[in-house]
Amino acid sequence: MRKEDKTKIIENLTELVKEYPNIYLTDIQGLDAQKTTELRRNCFGNDVRLMVVKNALLKKAFLNVDEEAYAPLFETLKGNTAVMFAQVANAPARLIKEFTKGTKGEGKPTLKSAYVQESIYVGAENLEALVNIKSKNELIGDVIGLLQSPAKNVISSLQSAGNTLHGILTTLEER
Repeated sequence: MRKEDKTKIIENLTELVKEYPNIYLTDIQGLDAQKTTELRRNCFGNDVRLMVVKNALLKKAFLNVDEEAYAPLFETLKGNTAVMFAQVANAPARLIKEFTKGTKGEGKPTLKSAYVQESIYVGAENLEALVNIKSKNELIGDVIGLLQSPAKNVISSLQSAGNTLHGILTTLEER
């Protein structure tokens, strides 16, 4: 590969690393063409960008952005590496879990490491923890639900008290 081509690829990867806050490094070696196509379709459907990259070029892109933040990922840049970029923190983890569901977690893609919400996760054993991370929208929904709960209780109590009071007044009026 020519140096100019490598420079362009590094620049593109650097922009993607800056653009996406959640990066998953996976191993998809051994997937046949049909499974790879299915994985790419699933990624596209879940707004996850999947790319197979050279480890050295990805490392240079990480170094261009922030060496200290991404340094723990460098040890996992061995062998075949596919990168999943996502805006939603748990989307790639859910996709990997769903894709490997029939294989009891032993199938491909395999999680090598992840940079999610400024935290590093190394190893496939962290997949379940990554699946359970809530997205920003899910957290906002939880907070709104918690805020609405006391107000609903007060309104419900007032309405039931009003009905009870109305029932008492109606009974007294009839006597």
